[in-house]
Amino acid sequence: MINDSQNIKIMKNKILIIILVLFVNQLVIAKIEKDSISRFTFQKMQLLEDFEDDCDACGCSASGGSMGFSSMLNNNFVGLRYFNQSYSSRDGIFANSPWVKENFNTVQIWTKIPITEKIQISALVPYHFHNRERSTGTENIQGLGDVSVMAMYSVYQTHKDSTVFTHKLQLGGGVKIPTGKFDEANNTGSVNQSFQVGTGSWDYLLVSEYVIKKKNLGLSTMLNYILKTENQKQYRFGNQFNYGSTLFYLFDLPAVKLVPQLGLAGEVYGTNKQYGEKLPDTSGDILFSKFGIEAGKGDFSIGVNAMLPINQHLSNSKIEANYRWSVNLNYTL
Repeated sequence: MINDSQNIKIMKNKILIIILVLFVNQLVIAKIEKDSISRFTFQKMQLLEDFEDDCDACGCSASGGSMGFSSMLNNNFVGLRYFNQSYSSRDGIFANSPWVKENFNTVQIWTKIPITEKIQISALVPYHFHNRERSTGTENIQGLGDVSVMAMYSVYQTHKDSTVFTHKLQLGGGVKIPTGKFDEANNTGSVNQSFQVGTGSWDYLLVSEYVIKKKNLGLSTMLNYILKTENQKQYRFGNQFNYGSTLFYLFDLPAVKLVPQLGLAGEVYGTNKQYGEKLPDTSGDILFSKFGIEAGKGDFSIGVNAMLPINQHLSNSKIEANYRWSVNLNYTL
């Protein structure tokens, strides 16, 4: 029998899904209308760009994918997350070009909504505001980023009281919609060509998550792969592989729940292409240490995480990641 509280929760989830679908639909419609209006201008500019010397030294994609798509305290939630990424890169393509600081800032609505007992829908709606200090002055860009929507299916899950260890394996996939703007002018003379609010391309995600627990101690491991396509500027960012493993422990205190976390996370970037040609110094890899804590009371939780690089090789050492940190506030569905 389904009681009144369960009926209310199911109704709330349905409403959230409808709102999410309508919101994403409006973003896609707005993107299509904008592209159709500017198509003639784009084609005219493309004729000019074919004769220009394009810079072939590009950066890695600073997506923060290794931060993951879920919370340790909330299996199903809607929340707000802010994360900051700090980089240093060459201000130019030459060996003696000066180093400049770059700050990538993102405010993100993120959610994980149950559809059935085994199926969940996740969505990320980012707003970016980035800045960097170049020799010519400070550059700032901001705007809506690329929205991601994913579906996760629980392939295997043990009952909490069935074994000493409990296991949960989820597999899924999704799409990243080009709702963010890709401006080729941002890449002029710059090593880090990820100084953008969007890639301008439809990209596809393959996602997996495995959690093993013994009482209050657990280990969460995630793997995801992003297949990136060519945008209208005939630019294609390299495919990206993200991985991470986080050890956590639940302190179930009378007043609050605390979950400290410690782990590793990494990213591997493929080579970027333009006009079908591979661009040098655009691939790379990085390994981070990761630590943080989540605290929950009632239906609300707050989390803080930080990531520091252990080893990195980005864009032939022309880009260096300094640190990342994030804070999130979630409401349990």
